[in-house]
Amino acid sequence: MKGRDWALLTDLYELTMMQGYYETGSDKRQVVFDLFYRNNPSGNGYAIAAGLEQAIEYINNLRFTEEDIAYLSSLHLFSENFIAYLKDFRFTGEIYAIPEGTVVFPREPLMRIKAPIMEAQLVETALLNIINHQSLIATKAARVVWAAKGDPVMEFGLRRAQGPDAGTWGARAAVIGGCCGTSNVLTGKLFDVPVKGTHAHSWVMSFPDELTAFRAYAKMFPDACLLLVDTYNTLESGVPNAIKVFREMREAGIPLKNYGIRLDSGDLAYLSKKAKAMLEKAGFPDAIISASSDLDEYLIASLKQQEAKISLWGVGTKLITSDDCPAFGGVYKMAAEQDAEGNFVPKIKLSNNAAKVTNPGIKKVFRIYDKETGKMKADLIALDEEVIDESAPLEISDDTAKWKKMRLESGTYTVRELLVPIFVDGKQVYESPKVMEIQAYCNKEKETLWDEQMRINNPHILPVDLSDKLLRLKSDLIDQLSMDRNKK
Repeated sequence: MKGRDWALLTDLYELTMMQGYYETGSDKRQVVFDLFYRNNPSGNGYAIAAGLEQAIEYINNLRFTEEDIAYLSSLHLFSENFIAYLKDFRFTGEIYAIPEGTVVFPREPLMRIKAPIMEAQLVETALLNIINHQSLIATKAARVVWAAKGDPVMEFGLRRAQGPDAGTWGARAAVIGGCCGTSNVLTGKLFDVPVKGTHAHSWVMSFPDELTAFRAYAKMFPDACLLLVDTYNTLESGVPNAIKVFREMREAGIPLKNYGIRLDSGDLAYLSKKAKAMLEKAGFPDAIISASSDLDEYLIASLKQQEAKISLWGVGTKLITSDDCPAFGGVYKMAAEQDAEGNFVPKIKLSNNAAKVTNPGIKKVFRIYDKETGKMKADLIALDEEVIDESAPLEISDDTAKWKKMRLESGTYTVRELLVPIFVDGKQVYESPKVMEIQAYCNKEKETLWDEQMRINNPHILPVDLSDKLLRLKSDLIDQLSMDRNKK
């Protein structure tokens, strides 16, 4: 996002509300907003936080250009005084966030923004756009990688993504979620991640015959010779011709490494088994058998159950678009507001839909681990001033199922705070790791999940509880608002 003008990447009502705050003299009032989501995508047991680096770049570069100011003036919606204010706009607030690659759960603040209300209001749309998209794709990638059971998964969905940015940042998120690399060369350049690929059917079709095409490719790329074998007939032509080329390479003294075949159509389980037998009989047992063809986690899991002989998976459309769940569903809600004395007053949004009732106050998130196994036991959303004494017993339930209680004895658990400072007084205080470092961290995060939480269908859901103090605050505010409404 560096060098790009994103100030107008916002909904119009953010700007009209900003003018309202400005004209009524409430523009300096500090508020706190939480960015969180309500449901795991794709029926998953967890999500992966992603997009923070781009959110940081957005905040650092947030200013209105002369062209932006001219356009807003042309709308005839905004006062001259407000337009003049925008010319010098900068973000001066505080942002805490959960680092990229962290396993996260519904209702937990992924970001906490404390800033003058005009600033906090403006950044809502862009932050949601960035965090929602990349967290969605990173989560989808984690599901696909889990289904592959240790086999490498390559992302190559750029041509089917919803535009260049979705393809580029989506590939970044897919690598965070666990993909070994991407076909997107721009993503490779921008984020220093591995780029991978083979060749298309058109390569084979452009030569007089398949064997000639394979020989030409092997000559150019002897260290990465993956041959697409289904252009004409996979088992009668493609695989036999690939074997001929591998034999010729071996006879010429060319080391065979990163070599093999790719299947892109047909019954992948059947074809991979037959191809594997042919390759082994010919003396190439270590040849890679890669597969593509509209794969997703469900099809990969099915092929693994069928004992398909596939060792590298190429996943495109259904990963980069998160085909079965196209939106992450993150929201941005006010949690506290500063009063005339400078104190922060908790705020709550009520709804007839219980899931849409927000958690008030300035909050933090504790992650609680089993000390012996290092696995997650629960998450606890608490007020910012609260601490957990690991030497004392801890009782946890689930905010959505209070009758399910868990008692953790002293000395049997450890605690980690998830939210870390990103901006303080408008200055960046956090340095984003490189994408491959985030991937390594994310892999360790996933290792703290139980197997039951990782499964694709009907996963076990980690308890996410509210501290007693936060729960009392929430209940008191609900009661107070109900009383006020009844008085009317």
